[in-house]
Amino acid sequence: MIEAEWWEYDDADEWAEAVAGDVGFLIDQALDARGNAIVAFPGGPIPEPVFALLAKSTRKWKHVTIIPTDERLVPLTDKSSNARMLAQHFLPAGARVLPLYGGTISDPAGAARAASDTLADMHWPLDLVWLGVGDDGHTASIFPGPDYDEALTTPHRVVGVTPDPMPKDAPVARISLSKSAILSARAITITLTGPKSRAALERALEDGDSATTPVGRVLADASQAIDIHWAP
Repeated sequence: MIEAEWWEYDDADEWAEAVAGDVGFLIDQALDARGNAIVAFPGGPIPEPVFALLAKSTRKWKHVTIIPTDERLVPLTDKSSNARMLAQHFLPAGARVLPLYGGTISDPAGAARAASDTLADMHWPLDLVWLGVGDDGHTASIFPGPDYDEALTTPHRVVGVTPDPMPKDAPVARISLSKSAILSARAITITLTGPKSRAALERALEDGDSATTPVGRVLADASQAIDIHWAP
């Protein structure tokens, strides 16, 4: 049984304020308990209003390390780079933003090995993994394709992903935190907007162990409580 608590909001502004408060609280918990926090944030345009609010908040950002939950295999200068977007928001606040991809390895499996080596030097587990959900039920960059089973079963923290079919908005290979890395986190937060992504997540939670979508397959084995924030 997946233990999840839904939080629903009337509009995007209310949603962003609430998510910023929840994520900020989890970061502060880690700072109070251990003196530092390591968190994984999603990419794409949906969480950007939350990033803007978080970055303005007062906390010990110099003790916070942020990594992307996933990354497209594009240069850090590319506007679709998740690390680039995180850096734009959080470096001015004083946080450390650690890219998963340096832009020099074209092979997804090789890029994943390099990213796993980078993460091996960090304290583990992550204090928070913040996930989004696509209308098709993907989460992070775990998509159906030739790497799907590996993303769900590998003990390594990062996996190479070649979606099949490629997403129309970003038809490139990726790397992503694996299921095992996601589920090892101390806390998991999910944010989503719109009816299609909500329907995909509701179905995944209902199906549990029999879920077929990536988000359902990932969350089926979650042992921690999951906070879900949704707005129309």
